[in-house]
Parts: sequence; structure tokens; C-alpha cells
Amino acid sequence: AIRSDAPDIAVVDLKMPRRDGFEVCRALREDPRFEHLPVIILSGAGTRDNKVSGLDLGADDFVSKPVDFQELLARIRTILRRARRDLDANPLTHLPGNASIQSRIEDALAAGSALAVLYVDINQFKAYNDAYGYDAGDRVIRATAGLLLRLAGRGEEARDFVGHIGGDDFILLTDPRRMEVLARSIAKEFDRVAFGFHNENDRRRGKMVSTDRQGRVQEFPLLSVSIGICHNRDRRLLSYAHVAQVGAELKKHAKARPGSAYVIDRRS
Repeated sequence: AIRSDAPDIAVVDLKMPRRDGFEVCRALREDPRFEHLPVIILSGAGTRDNKVSGLDLGADDFVSKPVDFQELLARIRTILRRARRDLDANPLTHLPGNASIQSRIEDALAAGSALAVLYVDINQFKAYNDAYGYDAGDRVIRATAGLLLRLAGRGEEARDFVGHIGGDDFILLTDPRRMEVLARSIAKEFDRVAFGFHNENDRRRGKMVSTDRQGRVQEFPLLSVSIGICHNRDRRLLSYAHVAQVGAELKKHAKARPGSAYVIDRRS
């Protein structure tokens, strides 16, 4: 339920039939979409050890039963205020934002981990927004986030990280061994999904009519995606700023190509 319709906060019982509150909290903290989701655990066994275990797993509060409802509501309000103040996640997609992205990249570089960074940008998004409206644009952004999460994988077998830089810009951190297959899949799946966001007339013509930045009406290609991929397989990435610079350069080259495309850094 949480993954299908992300809430503002999760209040879970410690003892539940299929997964206990500790397991739910652990699963949420391991998922990039929900590592910032506030969690309150309720329990009739409010021992010190249980409270310490819950808080160590990342729960924001541990409330012992019997629960005073007004006190619980006050705790929820307090946690939500704090979460909104500190929240780095994008409000539209609930994906981690720039601070989390930078932290993940810097941690990987400091640890000397194998790292590939995919910078993903939606082409013609401004023209689409102008032609179809901002609600339609938001649907495209959410669909793109869902597509990236689906392809990055969930569960123990995948440790890819998906972040939302802002607007129509996303980032995906993966292993260099997966980067090209992943980029190819993203381009293919985006074309399949995005085709349905255009009306029948635009789909038939393969173009949409919108206004350019000078307000002139003209034809634009349909939505596509550009991906710039930097990695440390063949050369060292020096810093987060270095990664961002190389990624932007590669993405620019990808955008110069027609349709959905990706460009991998081949330098050594």
C-alpha cells in the first residue's frame, strides 16, 4: 500500500501477521523512495530494548500502548513539521533530491566503489508542457520516475539508486557493468510509455505543435530521453563536481542526437 500510494507518514504496529513493524521499517529505509518517510511504531511491548531497536532501524518515534489518541496526533504533527522542513525528496515523485544524490556519489567515490552515473533528461519537455498543460507534464514526470525505479529494480538483488535532480532531470547510480544495458532499456521503455502521452493526431504525425522560447508557434519532435553516462571503470572520478561536469557534457552530446539516445564516456 505504501509503495503504490506514498503517504506522508506511516504509523505501524510492532506485531502484525506477515511482517512486524521492525521489518516494515527496515524495508522502507532500504528503498530510496522511502528513506525519508517518517515512521512511528506502536507497541504494547514498549520495553526499552524494543524502543532502542525501533529507533536504531530508523523509526522516528516509538509509542507504547495504550495510545492516547490526542498525544499520537500531536506526535504526528511534530514529526511531519520536522520532516517537511528537512525533506530533501522531490514533492512530485518522492525520489531523493540533490542533497541525497550528492551524498551517495561522494560516499561511493570515497569508498572507491565501482560507479556509473546516468544523467537522464526528457527532451522537448517545455514544448510538451506548453502544448498539453502542466498536469499532463506532471504525469510524464511521475511516469518517468516509475519507469526508472522499475528498471533499476527492487529488492535484495538490486542496489541501484534513483534520484530526482528537479524538473525533467533524473539521476541513476549503478554498477558500470549494468550501465549500457540499463541506458538502452530506459530509452526503449521511455519511447514506449511516452508515446501514449501524446494525442492521436500528434502520434500519427510524429510531431507536436507548441511555442518556442520566443513565443513562436512551431513543430517539435515527440518526447524522448537523453542519457549521459559517466563512470570510473576506465578513469578516476575526482569529486561530485567532476561527476556533474562530465555528466552534463555527455548529456549534451546525447541531446544532439535525434530521438532517445545515450552517450557513454569512452575516455580513459
